[in-house]
Amino acid sequence: MKILVEIPDNKADFFMEVLKSFSFVKSRPLSPEKAQVLLELKEAVENLNVVKQGKLSARPAKELLHEL
Repeated sequence: MKILVEIPDNKADFFMEVLKSFSFVKSRPLSPEKAQVLLELKEAVENLNVVKQGKLSARPAKELLHEL
């Protein structure tokens, strides 16, 4: 199982040491850029699910490309 946990910067070192003390846990910090990409991807998936439910309308990709 993979879990994403947000920790305040001032507690991150301590938390990483605690995780390392468990032999069955593998941990590594995410760069701020990767964390941002994950958040944006999560938001995109949530928006897609709302569109699929019919609660939000989507724009065709061609329309978006013509706008650029």
